[in-house]
Amino acid sequence: MAIGIIGGTGVYDPTWLHDVIEHVVDTPYGKTLILEGRIPHESSAVFFMNRHGLDHSVPPHLVNYRANLFGLRSLGVERVVATAAVGSLNPDYGPGTLVLPDQFLDFTKSRAHTFHQGGPTGVVHTDMTEPYCPDMRTIFATTAVQQGMAVHQGGVYVATEGPRFESPAEIRAFRMLGGDVVGMTGLPEVVLARELGLCYNTLALVTNYAAGISPDVLTHQEVLDVMAAHVQHLRSLLLDTVPRLTESSPCSCHG
Repeated sequence: MAIGIIGGTGVYDPTWLHDVIEHVVDTPYGKTLILEGRIPHESSAVFFMNRHGLDHSVPPHLVNYRANLFGLRSLGVERVVATAAVGSLNPDYGPGTLVLPDQFLDFTKSRAHTFHQGGPTGVVHTDMTEPYCPDMRTIFATTAVQQGMAVHQGGVYVATEGPRFESPAEIRAFRMLGGDVVGMTGLPEVVLARELGLCYNTLALVTNYAAGISPDVLTHQEVLDVMAAHVQHLRSLLLDTVPRLTESSPCSCHG
């Protein structure tokens, strides 16, 4: 079962893959660059892309999410793992904590949120009861615990438009609605994956407490610094988990 990895902020380096081949995939939604390689001691292909471009040049509200997901699917990917840097709304989720969301709240505004535009294919309403693959989440949580990582299995990911950080008033509202972490890239990525019948999971690494919770002014450099301090943990988690994902049985996520 082919695995796709979408690297978010701080997760840019594909050198942990061997025998890398570049694919420039032309989709109905534009071109996207995807790297194909192998992890050590494994023969199965792994497909890797940088969500924000090779030099982090694409802000979250301008990422071509449809091209990225469609491109992965066209290369045969069936399971997608996405990394994300997030702020914490939950006092129990401190910096360095890995959160594996099971639900989301979408506050994005200007993005193309669906592949289904009506017309000859009709109107499609996609079920979102389980937006994130529960089987993959269990595998990641088990491996993370074995590696000694601080991990929470489940949580509500709040997606905002960006690229600005959220205001303290917004954070208070998100907390009242049950949000646990906040980020700018989780939507519509998870929705598009579900529309394509892909298994999808987010590895959300907490880099800071959100505005109004943190005693400090938020900066992007803080996010980069915390991601840099923990990126090896994420890489180790992926190296240990991807073989289990390729070998495990298909789940209900597949359409």
